[in-house]
Amino acid sequence: MAGTDHTRKDSSTAAPGPAVILVAPQLGENIGTAARAMLNFGLTDLRLVRPRDGWPNERARAAASGADIVLDGVQLFDLTEEAVAGLDYVIATTARPRDLVKPVLTPQTAAARMREAFAGGGRAGLLFGPERTGLDNDDLALSDATMMVPVNPAFASLNLAQCVLLMAYEWHKAGDATPAEQISYQQTRPANKEELVGFFEHLEGELDQRGFLKPPEKKPSMIRNLRNMFQRAGLTEQEIRTLRGVVAALTRRYPRGEGPPE
Repeated sequence: MAGTDHTRKDSSTAAPGPAVILVAPQLGENIGTAARAMLNFGLTDLRLVRPRDGWPNERARAAASGADIVLDGVQLFDLTEEAVAGLDYVIATTARPRDLVKPVLTPQTAAARMREAFAGGGRAGLLFGPERTGLDNDDLALSDATMMVPVNPAFASLNLAQCVLLMAYEWHKAGDATPAEQISYQQTRPANKEELVGFFEHLEGELDQRGFLKPPEKKPSMIRNLRNMFQRAGLTEQEIRTLRGVVAALTRRYPRGEGPPE
């Protein structure tokens, strides 16, 4: 369970999410890996309809890799109609077009529709069929929309846990405020302007002494270009100190065989 922070287990499942309904799942291992995929993205409401090998299932628990909160709360049903009771919006997953007239959504749009259902005070669910055959039309008829994954048409097969993981991820992503890009600072921080200017002046002073900033009429534009180049780099405080050390090492004269001080 690499990457698991047990101190945050409670907070990761605090927000309500869609129910995951597995209709006639065949293998306990598939139920367990689906539960693991759910908990990766904070989903805990797992409902089973006629699991082939019965319930509870020790193989499911072993495959869940610690997603016990999901398995301990499993609800068991004989009919799909019973499993979707209490839900206001249900999306059925399918790997192929069906004859039923229903909206066909992408995973991203399906997640957005479920978010809208919750925002309006309702509850949503995701319906998954047996591994070999998928949902039959009677089960599909209970859904408000179907969802198809845009995969390689020459190899479109997804296993049950993959499909659950994909939809759980899209659900989580639709409500996630994580910046699209961020920098991880360990033992340093972004350089402030005072540190940047100090480095600029240090570098420019040494370059000027060695005749780099010539001819004089081009000196202002050369300095601007140098500053802009380093500004774009997004330097950290540690990197500024390293660069100043590099400039110092390149411009000082040391006795033969000796280098800069440690």
